[in-house]
Amino acid sequence: MSESPVTAPVCYRHPSKETYVRCTRCERPICPDCMNEASVGHQCPECVAEGRRTQRPARTAFGGSAAGRAGTATRVLIGVNVVMMIMSIISGGSTAVAGGGWGGLLGGSTPLTEWGSVLGEALYGPVGDMAVHGIAYGEWYRLFTAMFLHYGVLHLLMNMYALWFLGRDIERALGPLRFVGLYLLAGLGGNVAAYVFSAPNAMTAGASTAVFGLMSAIFVLLKRLNLSIAPILPVIVINVIFTFAISNISVAGHLGGLVVGGAVAAVLAYAPRERRNLVQAIGCAGIFLILMALTIYRTAVLLS
Repeated sequence: MSESPVTAPVCYRHPSKETYVRCTRCERPICPDCMNEASVGHQCPECVAEGRRTQRPARTAFGGSAAGRAGTATRVLIGVNVVMMIMSIISGGSTAVAGGGWGGLLGGSTPLTEWGSVLGEALYGPVGDMAVHGIAYGEWYRLFTAMFLHYGVLHLLMNMYALWFLGRDIERALGPLRFVGLYLLAGLGGNVAAYVFSAPNAMTAGASTAVFGLMSAIFVLLKRLNLSIAPILPVIVINVIFTFAISNISVAGHLGGLVVGGAVAAVLAYAPRERRNLVQAIGCAGIFLILMALTIYRTAVLLS
């Protein structure tokens, strides 16, 4: 009686290819074209895809995406500020670069900064077309656009250096989404403070409102992680002293950004692990609503 020949197993995806390797998860035969190296052995394409669907994405200590390690959001924010500076130079010429305050180191006002800076109310415009402008007259967009405008290249470079220095570490800790939310709320908080506490016709702009918020945010995050605050505390103290010592700096804007940035960071850092995303979202929304309420109150005062 003759024995039937023993046939070699074939790849389940490529029946024409013989193989003695099996997927370590489903144990189906797989050829070299279908092998995906695993921690032990090899896996087939279907098991690899299933593993990716069921694997939980890496998160930071505060619930953010690990994608923040690349610093992409920090680079994008710097890019937006640089583009706005270029547009300001195009609209205002060489005076947008330098020749203004701080002994000529800062730039002067340009059509773009006049359009987007924090301004309570003021009468200005082309000859024969004077009009009242400002947040009090419905130009609420200024509370947002002002954090991306600068008076001169030196003003821009100082803020962008600070953003690069602080932003990457905070983005790595919080993730891109939470980091951008912190940046925008801190900048908004500083601009609201400038609107509430500055003269109605004072025009202020700059990313320093958001940058001061990043300083206090790092302080809060270090405290939450039980790490030393020694690296950031002198930076905060020196910048606060600088704010009060140098003229033509928005004290309210800097301090407002510092306070709001710290408050947002506290919400993100101290939210309980259970329902953390919900608590963080509600906390940040609450801060935003408080800022809007202050804006409404200041507007009512100016128009009364």
